[in-house]
Amino acid sequence: MNDKKKKGGVLLGAAFLMATSAIGPGFLTQTSKFTSDYQASFGFVILVSIILAAVAQMNIWRVLCVTGLRGQDVANKVLPGLGYLLAFMIVLGGLVFNIGNVGGCALGFNTLLGIPNNVGYILSGIAAILVFLSKNAGSVMDRVTKILGAIMIVVIFIVILVVQPPVGSAVKNTFVPDAGVTNLFPAIITLLGGTVGGYITFAGAHRLIDAGITGEENLKEINKSSVMGIGIATIVRVFLFLAVLGVVVKGATLDPDNPAADAFLQGAGQIGYRFAGLVLLCAAVTSIVGAAYTSVSFLKTFHPALAKNENWIIIGFIAVSTLIMLFLGNPATLLVLAGAVNGLILPISLGICLIAAKKKSIMGTKYHHPTWLLVLGIIVVILSAYLGITTFVSNLGSLF
Repeated sequence: MNDKKKKGGVLLGAAFLMATSAIGPGFLTQTSKFTSDYQASFGFVILVSIILAAVAQMNIWRVLCVTGLRGQDVANKVLPGLGYLLAFMIVLGGLVFNIGNVGGCALGFNTLLGIPNNVGYILSGIAAILVFLSKNAGSVMDRVTKILGAIMIVVIFIVILVVQPPVGSAVKNTFVPDAGVTNLFPAIITLLGGTVGGYITFAGAHRLIDAGITGEENLKEINKSSVMGIGIATIVRVFLFLAVLGVVVKGATLDPDNPAADAFLQGAGQIGYRFAGLVLLCAAVTSIVGAAYTSVSFLKTFHPALAKNENWIIIGFIAVSTLIMLFLGNPATLLVLAGAVNGLILPISLGICLIAAKKKSIMGTKYHHPTWLLVLGIIVVILSAYLGITTFVSNLGSLF
């Protein structure tokens, strides 16, 4: 009974780790901005992007968890050396976005408690490091992501009750958008990358592998945890969409520098503003934890010493992110570069897993990958590759 309960806790923890890795400061800003731009029609964007994200995640999680191999090891089996390239991209993107997460966490401390940003940076790093100082860091990480994820959902729901959004219009536009489907395509692709791009989709799968929940006999639980992770991210996205929609439909213009906090302020006054700080704080802390854990998990199979000292490397990863943010401020050039690299990761990583899914030398002779999942996965690779290449080209243009 205890083993079953422990297994269930890991499955839920992996789902929350994936979801809260996605729900960072960028997620909050992105959702608020698009809601302001498209209003009720943004519901359609959420619906389509979530379906595509679920397809990507189910493909990747099935391949990784059935084989028991992490992303870099699957890639090396598909093509020797490819895993090192994938690991480099993931770690680079994870490190630079973690710097942004530290900045977002400090902004959360400032909005909630009025703490200066420089002090907030240090507190952000300490809060995340404490998770990995425990001997049983995996269980602590599961609990922290569950608790903070639940706090975000409850707080945003309270704001929804205050602002009273037009739910009927949101539901109608989710299926028949007033803005027109073709006009919403760029936002759909952007949201796809924000939900399962970069290191995010690997976070929960690597957690399940670390906990030993692998093999075809656990496929039902693996699929359940995968879909649950997308579901949790969707709940937060939908709740935030409704909370912001209740403000912008009344003609409010949001501050482009911090649209989520401004929406909460205009919708629910100073209490709403403090709530925004709490949501931002929870989102940033869990994203720091998720980014650090997942990035280091891409290195630890390359040498036994890395696996043995995993927690200390994660702590060092967080400390470096914090120090860079503290001494350099917002590293704009690095963020642009990481954004360009991050856009290329999903089509590469998903493409690798789709190839692996058809190789019996990797998956075993008995495993059969569902054809419908493979076909939908190929469609997501094409769509995300389009986004990745255009993002990479435009960002390199702005760099040089």
